[in-house]
Amino acid sequence: MKIQRPRGTADILPEEVARWHFVEDTVRRVAALYNYREIRTPIFESTELFIKSEGESTDIVSKQMYTFQDRGDRSLTLRPEMTPNVIRAYLEHSLNQKEKLTKLYYLGPIFRYEKPQAGRYRQHHQFGVEAIGCAEPALDAELVEMIMYFYGELGLAGLKAVVNSVGCTQCRPGYSALLRNYLKTKLQELCADCQRRTEVNPLRVFDCKQPLCAAAISQAPRVSDNLCDTCSGHFRTFCALLEESGIAYTVKPELVRGLDYYTRTAFEIISEDLGAQNAVGGGGRYDDLIESLGGPSVPAIGFGTGIERILMIMEERGVTFPTAGGGAVSVAVWEEECARAGRGVLRSLRRAGIGAEMDFCHGSLKSQLRRAHKSGSPFVLVLGRDELSRGMVKIKEMSTGSEQEVSLEKVGETLKGNITK
Repeated sequence: MKIQRPRGTADILPEEVARWHFVEDTVRRVAALYNYREIRTPIFESTELFIKSEGESTDIVSKQMYTFQDRGDRSLTLRPEMTPNVIRAYLEHSLNQKEKLTKLYYLGPIFRYEKPQAGRYRQHHQFGVEAIGCAEPALDAELVEMIMYFYGELGLAGLKAVVNSVGCTQCRPGYSALLRNYLKTKLQELCADCQRRTEVNPLRVFDCKQPLCAAAISQAPRVSDNLCDTCSGHFRTFCALLEESGIAYTVKPELVRGLDYYTRTAFEIISEDLGAQNAVGGGGRYDDLIESLGGPSVPAIGFGTGIERILMIMEERGVTFPTAGGGAVSVAVWEEECARAGRGVLRSLRRAGIGAEMDFCHGSLKSQLRRAHKSGSPFVLVLGRDELSRGMVKIKEMSTGSEQEVSLEKVGETLKGNITK
């Protein structure tokens, strides 16, 4: 029996990698435009970090984490998201002492044990940013602008922003009590998970995708109607700044996101191409998270977006991906005694910064040319006894079939001029 990849994972094959490079290059370019610097954190962390960050009642902690005991009997978890990792690193390395506003971005895999779905795997990849140290709604609006600009640079038009405010520690307790009282009148109409959430964390009922639960909570009080004056003012300013930026948005009163640490601003970017699970990316403010992890009281906001979903939407919309480079130049030899000279040409080309390869399996010239064509080589250098005796090499351009002879000493210079045209 063949060993196959684990369910919910994917192999990214060589012919697909150029698409990933395109998206990743766009990530780095857009991050630089907004002055975000890359941070790379471990793939696994202490389990306690995610429990304290996200809350035990969230689906991520209660159902989706890959947790294991290491040989030292420590509980570790493959990161189900990246924000807690970044904040842990921010605190551990005292980044707050280096600058008032710390702007970081990340790009890498995350792990969640959930039913695989369109564009979402148990191991999938995410791009996200964290802006730490500013509480102003202008920063919130800029993050929405940034993620929309990123999608636009990938050729994804027509995505929509939905926004809400989830309140703060001043107004949310009163709202939670109001919502809990309402849900108690609907308990028999709720699924078992939502019945539990009613007592533990009633806001989590808005995460449920069960149709019966959606009907039961359709008339539930919304957090946006129960904000304190500070949160209400922050949200009004945020929305006005989105309008100033020309970003179309819809207020969605039931949007709470799936994590306990969000405060005030919450947003998602949705695509109609994805059906019910239509979120491409999203984020929000988390002004209390750093303090809850033992740090100072520092406001922060961030977003995350899944790379696999982005690629899926790009393909479905027919967005043109750049192709991989034209392939390496191929060196083909007529006779075995020319192989040594061919290997010398290989070395000289590579030292000149030109990608080159040679068939070491001693195939016929015809098979070498066929292999070069299949691999996408833009040029083939043909070297036989006759060419070698004259110190020459034949350059065959694969796209046109045209040929020219140049001296061995000038082959690198000639190719470099043609390849960089």
